[in-house]
Amino acid sequence: MNAHRLLLLGGMLALACTPRPSLSLHYGEPAAFFEESLLLGNGQLGAIVYGGTEKDCISLNDITLWTGEPFRDTAAPAAWLPVVREALEQEDYQRADQLQRNLQGKNSNSYQPLGSLEIAYPDDAQITDYQRVLDISQAQALVSYRRNGKAFSCQYLVSAPDSVIVLRLRSEAPIRATLRLSSQQPHTLLAEGHSLLVDGYTYSDAHGIHFRTTLLCEQAQAKDDALVIDGPREALIVVANRTSFNGFDKDPVLEGREYKQASLNLAQKAAAKGWNKLEKAHTKDYKALFDRVQLNLGATPDSIRVLPTDRQLLRYAEGEANPELEALYFQYGRYLLIASSRTEGVPANLQGLWNESLTPPWSSNYTTNINLEENYWMAESAALPQMHASLLGFLHNLSKNGEQTARNYYGVQEGWCEAHNSDIWAMTCPVGEGSGDPSWANWNMGGAWLSTHIWEHWLFTRDRAALERDYPVLKGAAQFCLGVLIEKNGELITSPGTSPENIYRTPDGYTGASAYGVTADLAIIRECLTDAAAAARELGDTVFVKRVDATLPRLRGYHVGKNGALQEWYHDWEEPAPWHRHQSHLIGVYPGHQIEAGTPLADAALKTLEIKGFETTGWSCGWRVNLYARLHQAEKAYQMYRRLLRYVSPDKYTGADARRGGGTYPNLLDAHPPFQIDGNFGGSAGVVEMLLQSTPDRVIPLPALPKAWPNGWVKGLRTRTGQTVDMRWENGQLTEYKLR
Repeated sequence: MNAHRLLLLGGMLALACTPRPSLSLHYGEPAAFFEESLLLGNGQLGAIVYGGTEKDCISLNDITLWTGEPFRDTAAPAAWLPVVREALEQEDYQRADQLQRNLQGKNSNSYQPLGSLEIAYPDDAQITDYQRVLDISQAQALVSYRRNGKAFSCQYLVSAPDSVIVLRLRSEAPIRATLRLSSQQPHTLLAEGHSLLVDGYTYSDAHGIHFRTTLLCEQAQAKDDALVIDGPREALIVVANRTSFNGFDKDPVLEGREYKQASLNLAQKAAAKGWNKLEKAHTKDYKALFDRVQLNLGATPDSIRVLPTDRQLLRYAEGEANPELEALYFQYGRYLLIASSRTEGVPANLQGLWNESLTPPWSSNYTTNINLEENYWMAESAALPQMHASLLGFLHNLSKNGEQTARNYYGVQEGWCEAHNSDIWAMTCPVGEGSGDPSWANWNMGGAWLSTHIWEHWLFTRDRAALERDYPVLKGAAQFCLGVLIEKNGELITSPGTSPENIYRTPDGYTGASAYGVTADLAIIRECLTDAAAAARELGDTVFVKRVDATLPRLRGYHVGKNGALQEWYHDWEEPAPWHRHQSHLIGVYPGHQIEAGTPLADAALKTLEIKGFETTGWSCGWRVNLYARLHQAEKAYQMYRRLLRYVSPDKYTGADARRGGGTYPNLLDAHPPFQIDGNFGGSAGVVEMLLQSTPDRVIPLPALPKAWPNGWVKGLRTRTGQTVDMRWENGQLTEYKLR
């Protein structure tokens, strides 16, 4: 019920009306697939709620549970770099692609599932009045129904203040249930008294990250390998977890943090507080973050609003208007960022923090050729700078390991770099292990791109202490850029370079990836150097300012191809896949600040987007929303936003009516496919970009407001002038505007 919040009062189901548009996802049946489940998290612990009535399965995650150990790379293949450059200088691109494999290192480690909690109800009950709700305004889930005519509910939350997962079972009839705790990792289980203890590891008993998961339920008693609840009308279940991870450079066994007693202590302290105190602390903490931004894009008719969220999404994909669903998707992105990015130095990964597989897609790692950056595009503008801190702390870790990679792989003695992938150990080397395709494996601009987040954080927050802390990282990334450039025909370029995951076709028919003077490389370097120079000016590092100022004018500029599109390669080559999901050569449009709307280069960027079309993957849709918005193309930005919210069936659903492709799953998660969370974050950033844009000197309200949102209001958006904006518009025109 999309205009109401379900509550359990005195054992009876009631509806509490709310005057504002609903901020809940709601469904009329349990989840059968991950892509239908409800996600909860506190930035460290995650819970995936299915809401079953015979068995309620809750998958568990801890964002610090990964394979591997601290990054130690002894390879030093920099001697191959001039050989690759020579091949490129001779226009021997096939040989360059082959040689690039000598500049590849190890692949990243994998993010891991923690385990699962199962609540089994032994009675063969008749179930009626089923509702499953995720209220993102409260960061709580609720499953409620009648079991044999008697009201029953389970409330779920993951508390940041108390660092635990909490469930409250309530029923008009006596509760009888069996609780089991398990893990896909090697583990031991102890059931004793009112507790279950799982001790496990991801690698071996002597290596890798270890963990303890503690489950406490005072209303249950241990029996065999489970806890049994027999008779109460209310039960409180508390789950805590701690790992031995103690930092990116610490051996998790020899130098790991104490985790066993810590897990037990967290669970015991939380259980002693009880539901009311835990809920109160959780709500106060969460709403202090979430409530900073409010958005109203118009009202959805009641006949649509009352439909389950997946039905609404399906009808929306067929063309139905639903402004409340569009606003919900924006706020859902903010909710997911709060839920997955609150651990120091451990940012949200490809799946945020929710993963059920030992071998997740792309290792559920940090892919830095777009995906990790996209995760944090809206952190500042949508008023969540505290969530940005996880990424900024991670950059410090990368900068330490990246100094070695810069020297050993590229012969650059100053600064640091990061390549295509990373992991919790802040791995920085190019990946591929000698057999990866250079189109993805050899890209090395991750550190330069990620470091631009440092200057963005300063512009939005004007936190001088943070800028002073982070400036050496930004400067180090810029120093690598300066060191890796070479001169060709009087211009500074990179060689070798790649345009992430894309390929070209030369006039003689060779299809390859390795090249020189790639537009994406130069766009990232220009952005990084510009930001580093601005930070240097702010902090008085005049020597570095002069060095950058002498370099920027010599960088090769943008070029427009014969088809009118922005050129992706040094030469005006044919593209085998012009619709490619990556649009890396448009970084200067967004998230960069090099190409402004209404200029000839903007026209070329629009031509590029026209050629690429509207059919692409989920995260790419999110990026294109932002690109169109930055270019002040309101209707195209909105068309792409609707494309992002196209209904996609769960991956394992095999019905004849299955819908595939990039878009959005029934639980509003991004479908690459499979699930990648960056599309959610990119889509939320795109809504901000349509409503408000800013530079360090000016604020632009409603730069890309579509006709579909003629009336609305927003409160709490942030700007690069260090201010907050509240505004209202009617009939497409700004009527109220407050800058504070």
